[in-house]
Amino acid sequence: MPLSSFFSRRQMLARSASSSLAAALLLAAASSASAATFSGSGALTTDYVWRGATQTQGDPAVQAGFKAAADNGLYGAIWGSNVEFAPETKASSEIDVTVGWSGNVAEDWALDINLTHYRYPSTTVDLNWTEAIGTLTWKQHYWAQLGYSTEALATDEAGAYAQLGAKFPLGEQVRLEAAAGYYWLDDAYDDSYAHAQLGAVLAFKAPFELRVTAHATDSSAKTLFPGLAGSRVEAALQASF
Repeated sequence: MPLSSFFSRRQMLARSASSSLAAALLLAAASSASAATFSGSGALTTDYVWRGATQTQGDPAVQAGFKAAADNGLYGAIWGSNVEFAPETKASSEIDVTVGWSGNVAEDWALDINLTHYRYPSTTVDLNWTEAIGTLTWKQHYWAQLGYSTEALATDEAGAYAQLGAKFPLGEQVRLEAAAGYYWLDDAYDDSYAHAQLGAVLAFKAPFELRVTAHATDSSAKTLFPGLAGSRVEAALQASF
């Protein structure tokens, strides 16, 4: 979920193609949903941090999402949050539309492949972009993720992202979550960067959880996104239903 204030304007033709593709896939998922299941999520967080950088200048965020999944694994989802980028962009909201497929591919192994379109409807410049993402999970506790876009962070250049993560249950109510990622942005920004995060989650009363996450990035991230990357801590009250 997308970064900061250094995005350039995309060509209108590329934007239209990405939006049309996302809409077509979403309609395909909906039309195949003979026995759909529905789920949602919500969060109140002290900061919105995405791939190591704040999306709200360190300010709080309100977030909510909704997902419809068919029995054949196809799904469509929408997720939103407030954001705060550079003042000249007038960005105040982000809406992510996702279509994809998820399911088991072997014993203990699950795969999720999707296309996510990031939209910023309130902006005065074009910050919208699309990314293909695949996540392979083992025993529901360990995952490897790859993302690729030909318009990374709303530029005209390609970028790739990789992440490894794990969950460590410490009992019925407490778990630790750790992840490390690397973002290849040499074409878009002439540099790349690494980040890591470590969080603790307390499931104190279903469906509510308290989460505290510490984030850190390397010096390249601080150079690419000054004031937005680096070390920071966020706390959130979250729920899934």
